[in-house]
Amino acid sequence: QVQLQESGPGLVIPSQTLSLTCTVSGGSITTSPYSWNWIRQSPEKGLEWMGVIAYDGSTDYSPALRSRTSISRDTSKNQISLQLRTVTPEDTAVYYCAASPGYRGATMTLYDYWGQGTQVTVSS
Repeated sequence: QVQLQESGPGLVIPSQTLSLTCTVSGGSITTSPYSWNWIRQSPEKGLEWMGVIAYDGSTDYSPALRSRTSISRDTSKNQISLQLRTVTPEDTAVYYCAASPGYRGATMTLYDYWGQGTQVTVSS
């Protein structure tokens, strides 16, 4: 059974960089055709798809967040990472990682696997 676990700081200072890690167990992040996504949820915006890194290392980002977002991976640790630069209080949300062989979007039930999410608050 594939399991995903998000981790990272719960509090980030405005203008700094938010960095999160998704640790995958029970399966490899290099297994075709799976892609590994980051999604976030806030009361104001609801669920928002942020971006993805595929099994082959290729990436894609939401146009709204592309200029501030980077997704990378460490295959030796079987981890996916998210960096969101120049954060503001509007980036306060629960951040999820999720995996699917084809779906990329904000409907969590269309993913095969997802983590429990991690709360990130942006505040000084």
